[in-house]
Amino acid sequence: MLEILVCPLTKGPLRYDAVHSELISAGARLAYPIRNGIPIMIPEEARPLDETV
Repeated sequence: MLEILVCPLTKGPLRYDAVHSELISAGARLAYPIRNGIPIMIPEEARPLDETV
């Protein structure tokens, strides 16, 4: 399913982070949470990524 999901802001690919249960958008520098198995693809719900990720 990850192949069909894209970042809602950049329309770019997402990377799954199993440790934090998030989908990472490198282009938007955001991490979208996954809650109860459902990705929350709302930019306001995403956390900003720091420079080390």
